[in-house]
Amino acid sequence: MVAVCDERGAVVGSATRERMRAEGLWHACGSVLVRSGDGERVFAHRRTDTKDVYPGLHDCWAGGVVAAGESARACAERELAEELGITGVPLVPLFTLAVELPPVRVHLWCYEVRWDGPVVLQDSEVAAGWWLPVAELRERLADPGWPFVPDGRLAVEEWFRRLG
Repeated sequence: MVAVCDERGAVVGSATRERMRAEGLWHACGSVLVRSGDGERVFAHRRTDTKDVYPGLHDCWAGGVVAAGESARACAERELAEELGITGVPLVPLFTLAVELPPVRVHLWCYEVRWDGPVVLQDSEVAAGWWLPVAELRERLADPGWPFVPDGRLAVEEWFRRLG
Protein backbone atom coordinates (compact mmCIF):
# COMPACT_ATOMS: atom_id res chain seq x y z
CA MET A 1 0.00 0.00 0.00
CA VAL A 2 1.20 3.50 -0.83
CA ALA A 3 0.24 6.88 0.61
CA VAL A 4 -2.23 8.84 -1.51
CA CYS A 5 -2.08 12.64 -1.36
CA ASP A 6 -4.23 15.54 -2.39
CA GLU A 7 -3.01 18.12 -4.89
CA ARG A 8 -1.33 20.08 -2.06
CA GLY A 9 0.66 17.06 -0.84
CA ALA A 10 -1.31 16.19 2.30
CA VAL A 11 -1.82 12.47 2.83
CA VAL A 12 -5.51 11.65 2.43
CA GLY A 13 -5.47 7.86 2.33
CA SER A 14 -3.80 4.86 0.81
CA ALA A 15 -4.15 2.61 -2.20
CA THR A 16 -2.36 -0.22 -3.88
CA ARG A 17 0.51 0.80 -6.11
CA GLU A 18 -1.41 -0.67 -9.06
CA ARG A 19 -4.49 1.48 -8.36
CA MET A 20 -2.33 4.59 -7.83
CA ARG A 21 -0.68 4.03 -11.23
CA ALA A 22 -3.89 3.06 -13.07
CA GLU A 23 -5.90 6.04 -11.78
CA GLY A 24 -3.07 8.58 -11.80
CA LEU A 25 -3.57 9.33 -8.11
CA TRP A 26 -1.46 11.98 -6.41
CA HIS A 27 1.24 10.34 -4.30
CA ALA A 28 4.59 11.24 -2.75
CA CYS A 29 8.15 10.14 -3.41
CA GLY A 30 11.26 10.47 -1.30
CA SER A 31 14.13 11.40 -3.65
CA VAL A 32 17.82 11.74 -2.84
CA LEU A 33 20.52 13.48 -4.86
CA VAL A 34 23.88 11.88 -4.06
CA ARG A 35 26.81 14.28 -4.39
CA SER A 36 30.48 13.62 -3.84
CA GLY A 37 31.94 14.96 -0.62
CA ASP A 38 33.32 18.02 -2.41
CA GLY A 39 29.97 18.60 -4.14
CA GLU A 40 31.55 18.57 -7.61
CA ARG A 41 29.98 15.31 -8.83
CA VAL A 42 26.53 13.73 -8.83
CA PHE A 43 25.82 10.01 -8.93
CA ALA A 44 23.75 9.22 -12.03
CA HIS A 45 22.28 5.90 -13.04
CA ARG A 46 20.22 4.09 -15.64
CA ARG A 47 17.02 2.42 -14.50
CA THR A 48 16.45 -1.22 -15.35
CA ASP A 49 14.24 -2.07 -18.29
CA THR A 50 11.80 -3.80 -15.90
CA LYS A 51 10.80 -0.68 -13.92
CA ASP A 52 7.04 0.01 -14.01
CA VAL A 53 7.57 3.73 -14.70
CA TYR A 54 10.21 5.17 -17.03
CA PRO A 55 12.09 1.90 -17.64
CA GLY A 56 15.62 2.16 -19.04
CA LEU A 57 15.88 5.93 -18.61
CA HIS A 58 18.64 7.82 -16.83
CA ASP A 59 18.17 9.50 -13.46
CA CYS A 60 20.24 11.18 -10.74
CA TRP A 61 17.78 10.71 -7.87
CA ALA A 62 17.60 7.61 -5.70
CA GLY A 63 14.08 7.27 -4.47
CA GLY A 64 10.67 5.77 -4.58
CA VAL A 65 7.04 5.94 -3.62
CA VAL A 66 6.16 6.69 0.00
CA ALA A 67 4.43 3.71 1.60
CA ALA A 68 1.22 4.09 3.59
CA GLY A 69 2.18 5.26 7.09
CA GLU A 70 5.74 6.17 6.07
CA SER A 71 7.25 9.66 6.06
CA ALA A 72 8.93 11.03 2.95
CA ARG A 73 12.26 11.19 4.84
CA ALA A 74 11.98 7.56 5.97
CA CYS A 75 11.16 6.58 2.38
CA ALA A 76 14.17 8.51 1.06
CA GLU A 77 16.48 6.82 3.59
CA ARG A 78 15.04 3.39 2.74
CA GLU A 79 15.32 3.88 -1.01
CA LEU A 80 18.87 5.26 -0.76
CA ALA A 81 19.90 2.13 1.15
CA GLU A 82 18.04 -0.24 -1.19
CA GLU A 83 19.04 1.28 -4.54
CA LEU A 84 22.59 2.46 -3.84
CA GLY A 85 23.60 0.73 -0.59
CA ILE A 86 24.19 4.07 1.16
CA THR A 87 23.34 4.21 4.86
CA GLY A 88 24.23 6.21 7.95
CA VAL A 89 24.55 9.56 6.21
CA PRO A 90 22.33 12.53 7.12
CA LEU A 91 19.77 13.68 4.57
CA VAL A 92 19.67 17.42 3.95
CA PRO A 93 16.24 18.68 2.82
CA LEU A 94 16.35 20.53 -0.50
CA PHE A 95 12.74 21.26 -1.55
CA THR A 96 9.41 19.70 -2.42
CA LEU A 97 8.10 19.83 -5.94
CA ALA A 98 4.65 18.98 -7.28
CA VAL A 99 4.92 17.31 -10.68
CA GLU A 100 1.97 16.60 -12.93
CA LEU A 101 2.95 14.58 -15.99
CA PRO A 102 -0.16 12.48 -16.64
CA PRO A 103 -0.61 9.79 -15.71
CA VAL A 104 2.08 10.53 -13.08
CA ARG A 105 1.05 13.04 -10.40
CA VAL A 106 3.61 13.16 -7.62
CA HIS A 107 4.96 15.33 -4.84
CA LEU A 108 8.73 14.93 -4.78
CA TRP A 109 10.36 15.38 -1.38
CA CYS A 110 13.94 16.06 -2.42
CA TYR A 111 16.99 15.60 -0.23
CA GLU A 112 20.74 15.62 -0.72
CA VAL A 113 23.56 13.59 0.77
CA ARG A 114 27.32 13.92 0.41
CA TRP A 115 29.03 10.56 -0.07
CA ASP A 116 32.46 9.33 -1.08
CA GLY A 117 32.02 5.74 0.04
CA PRO A 118 31.12 2.67 -1.99
CA VAL A 119 27.93 2.54 -4.04
CA VAL A 120 26.24 -0.86 -4.29
CA LEU A 121 23.61 -0.98 -7.02
CA GLN A 122 20.35 -2.86 -6.55
CA ASP A 123 20.25 -5.17 -9.58
CA SER A 124 16.46 -5.19 -9.85
CA GLU A 125 16.18 -1.39 -10.12
CA VAL A 126 19.52 0.08 -11.23
CA ALA A 127 21.17 -1.20 -14.42
CA ALA A 128 24.33 0.94 -14.22
CA GLY A 129 25.65 3.93 -12.32
CA TRP A 130 28.51 6.42 -12.49
CA TRP A 131 29.69 9.78 -11.15
CA LEU A 132 29.15 12.85 -13.35
CA PRO A 133 30.64 16.31 -12.81
CA VAL A 134 27.78 18.76 -12.15
CA ALA A 135 28.69 20.69 -15.33
CA GLU A 136 28.44 17.50 -17.40
CA LEU A 137 25.06 16.68 -15.89
CA ARG A 138 23.88 20.16 -16.98
CA GLU A 139 25.19 19.50 -20.51
CA ARG A 140 23.54 16.10 -20.77
CA LEU A 141 20.21 17.41 -19.53
CA ALA A 142 20.35 20.17 -22.15
CA ASP A 143 20.38 17.41 -24.79
CA PRO A 144 16.73 16.44 -25.43
CA GLY A 145 18.01 13.19 -26.93
CA TRP A 146 19.42 11.97 -23.59
CA PRO A 147 16.68 9.71 -22.19
CA PHE A 148 16.13 11.04 -18.66
CA VAL A 149 13.13 10.46 -16.37
CA PRO A 150 10.75 13.41 -16.81
CA ASP A 151 10.00 14.02 -13.13
CA GLY A 152 13.68 13.67 -12.22
CA ARG A 153 14.54 16.17 -14.96
CA LEU A 154 12.14 18.71 -13.46
CA ALA A 155 13.62 18.13 -10.00
CA VAL A 156 17.23 18.53 -11.13
CA GLU A 157 16.29 21.65 -13.12
CA GLU A 158 14.78 23.06 -9.90
CA TRP A 159 17.99 22.13 -8.08
CA PHE A 160 20.06 23.91 -10.76
CA ARG A 161 17.78 26.97 -10.49
CA ARG A 162 18.35 27.11 -6.74
CA LEU A 163 22.11 26.65 -7.16
CA GLY A 164 22.19 29.68 -9.45
